[in-house]
Amino acid sequence: MAKYKFKTSLKCNGCIQTITPFLNGASGIEHWEVDLTNNDKILTVESFNLTEAELIAIINKAGYKAEKI
Repeated sequence: MAKYKFKTSLKCNGCIQTITPFLNGASGIEHWEVDLTNNDKILTVESFNLTEAELIAIINKAGYKAEKI
């Protein structure tokens, strides 16, 4: 399993509620969490078969930006 960390444009719990169906609905994501206390709003994703680019595409589809850190 691969673990990815992304700096995101998520800002609040409302953003997390918006992105949740996209991340929960993606096949291959085992676990994810967002650290809103960090200035970079770090999203950590553990995935079995999704690539970094595929994860960024899912985040973008939800309306947010992400870059790998």
